[in-house]
Amino acid sequence: MIRCLLRRGAIVAVAVGVAACGSSSPSVTPSTSSSAQTTVLPGTGRPPVTIGDKNFTEQFVLGELYYEALKAQGFSVALNRNIGPSEVTMQALQSGRLGMYPEYIDTWNSAIAGDQRSFHTLRSAYAAGEQYALAHGLKLLEPTPFSDIDAIGVGLDYAVQNGLSTIRDLRKVEQTLTFGAPPQFQQEQNGLPALEQAYGFMPVAFKPLEIGGQYQALNQGAVQAADVNTTDGQLTTGSYVLLKDPLKVLGWGNVVPVVSAQVLQAEGPAFAATINRVSALLTLQAIRQLNAAVDLSGEDPAAVAGQFLAAHGLVPAGTS
Repeated sequence: MIRCLLRRGAIVAVAVGVAACGSSSPSVTPSTSSSAQTTVLPGTGRPPVTIGDKNFTEQFVLGELYYEALKAQGFSVALNRNIGPSEVTMQALQSGRLGMYPEYIDTWNSAIAGDQRSFHTLRSAYAAGEQYALAHGLKLLEPTPFSDIDAIGVGLDYAVQNGLSTIRDLRKVEQTLTFGAPPQFQQEQNGLPALEQAYGFMPVAFKPLEIGGQYQALNQGAVQAADVNTTDGQLTTGSYVLLKDPLKVLGWGNVVPVVSAQVLQAEGPAFAATINRVSALLTLQAIRQLNAAVDLSGEDPAAVAGQFLAAHGLVPAGTS
């Protein structure tokens, strides 16, 4: 699976977390001293804290979003843009050397917690991940509205011509269907074999593709359907359709910031509240646009994050 290959390879990190879905967040509004009339930010005087992200576009953007929002609330925060492998990350979280990083709930459950179950709802996936986190001195904060998972993409014209809206509809075109994906997706337990079994289709051919080459292959007609990711910036163009996965074979990819319980206590309630406030803004449309700005327009992740936060009033205008 595309993004999962990045998540679980050398850059796979560990995670854990905090508040349950839908929980309320404490205020992060700065207070004003009546005597001196000076603004006191909620992070003022709190211990220095390091947050991290993994090394691909979406994670760079997420890291900058959380970093800049926390800094604007007065926290003494540093950003580690390549947090390293799982075992190192877990040790850093539990020791307090690393305070927080954004993880995907499916990666957390399967790669970190070793839980290979399929979850029919985000709530059940989150509950399982939270249980593991709490047992290891960690907490999962609130999940993002967006879910970054593998998806089956087809060209818009092809979808309209063949009446395709769900993965099951691929049965209509299976006799002429060439499916494109990174080679691992053809053999991955939760990849193409799982989709074929669940939805009852069988492509006539499989074409191995390099990560990132799926959209070009679709455009050129080399494949008619391809394994892509739900948050790819290319999906902002309107040229592609993602086929629905009603059985949730491809799982849940909502981001859950993983935080050390030790750090949460030291930083106070505004730390988690600030992170949750950022996460709540990250709809599927928003994260696609942020990814597109970096991958398609070549903008810097820090500048993209600063503009987004400023537009939503979380940092002063011009922050980057």
